[in-house]
Amino acid sequence: MADFKTHFWGATLVGTGVGAAGYSYGIPLESCVLATGLCGVSGILPDLDSSSGVPFRESVAFISAFIPILLIQRFEHLGWDRQTIVLAAAMIYIGFRFGVAELFRRYTVHRGMWHSIPAAASMGLLAFLITEHQNLLLRSYWAGAATIGFLTHLVLDEFYSVDFRGVRLKKSFGTALKFWSDMGLWPNLSTYGKLAVLAFLAWSDPMLMEYAAQRDAGLARTAQEVPQATTSLLPREAHVAQPPAEQGESGWFR
Repeated sequence: MADFKTHFWGATLVGTGVGAAGYSYGIPLESCVLATGLCGVSGILPDLDSSSGVPFRESVAFISAFIPILLIQRFEHLGWDRQTIVLAAAMIYIGFRFGVAELFRRYTVHRGMWHSIPAAASMGLLAFLITEHQNLLLRSYWAGAATIGFLTHLVLDEFYSVDFRGVRLKKSFGTALKFWSDMGLWPNLSTYGKLAVLAFLAWSDPMLMEYAAQRDAGLARTAQEVPQATTSLLPREAHVAQPPAEQGESGWFR
């Protein structure tokens, strides 16, 4: 099984490729750097189900500090002052560091459904909800980077589940890249239920709804302009050629 450093640097390397690809398509450099960071941090998140040891401790520390940073722009959009933003960031850090982390410690099993493809999709949706920007395509780019980082962790786990020297598969093979767990019905229902809730929240995100409203308004405006544009193409009396006026002494016929 790959260790913490392998997962982090492997996902960061993949994230560098994601950032370079975005930059080649004209995405601003700072947005590409953020995508690289999201990919790298997401690459260690599956180890939150480790419950103990360095992977769990480092994963909790990284994500507890990273989430408040990503939420700063949303706080500013709400019109909060600096003191309120600092207080909210501190509360989020404490809540994740001692609340969410404890839930993972108690109710997850290593290589359970947190190591799965639907969990990677959930991470992408979380990234979409946490980040904020007027450009929805840019938010989708960041969400995709987080999903790719999470999947990189799962791929590395599967790669290290193969014993290339003995040319055999270890018992852990197939426990990371999966859609369904054999540990019972409840972990699967819980994972897909969370995925459905996150998908609904992402779809009903205020910015997304605002974008949809603007799009519909634009389509309605275009529909109103089309008849006017069509009418302007028809011949009008003003466009009928009139006989030239008689030229005076200063005209061409002088």
